[in-house]
Amino acid sequence: FRRIFTMLELTPASQVLEIGCGAGACAVYMVESVGCHVIGLDVNKNGVRNASELARTRKLDSRLRFERADAGQRLPFADQSFDAVVSNDAMCHIPRRLAVLKEWYRVLRPGGRALYTDAMIVTGALSNEEMAARSSIGYYLFLPPGENERLIREAGLELLRADDVTEAAAVLSKRWRDARALRQSELVKVEGEANFDGLQTFLACVHNVARERRLSRFLYLARKREGVWRRQ
Repeated sequence: FRRIFTMLELTPASQVLEIGCGAGACAVYMVESVGCHVIGLDVNKNGVRNASELARTRKLDSRLRFERADAGQRLPFADQSFDAVVSNDAMCHIPRRLAVLKEWYRVLRPGGRALYTDAMIVTGALSNEEMAARSSIGYYLFLPPGENERLIREAGLELLRADDVTEAAAVLSKRWRDARALRQSELVKVEGEANFDGLQTFLACVHNVARERRLSRFLYLARKREGVWRRQ
């Protein structure tokens, strides 16, 4: 998370929008580390409820709030409302990528920055079994190399960097799978054997295709140029 905050050039005065906030961990860390104001959006009502409870528990209500919204639709905010938009591994779940990025452009202030990661960049041969396993826990959008860069520019944003961060996906998926294996008996009681095995298969696939660089994860940083405004 620290690297993300540095690239976004956040300050205590920053107004930040997080897309796909989940249970709120990244947003909470942003507020506690930087002191900025954050709004987190997620389509999952349970995630929003848990994130809101976390914010209350940490006494961050004055600087942090969470809302349920579909980030694939028009965002419920006025033009030029935010200094930064961030999304960690959520964009791959949202169709109509260009429309999403145009909405980010709309709500960003001039000079504002946008950052997102995408772990579904096809950089090698994938079997149909691997693609099915890798997308077994929800909707995923697979993209060819260069497509995110093209869409970012088409949305009117200036691409600042596109970094290969695939190694992190390989390491974290293995760490998560191994940790679950150590607690298999307890987790099976909660999840059921089929669900436990399914997630273990998913994590093994994530690790293998990332380790072999056949499915890569990239971090994209973009900026809305100052003095330029294109109505979206």
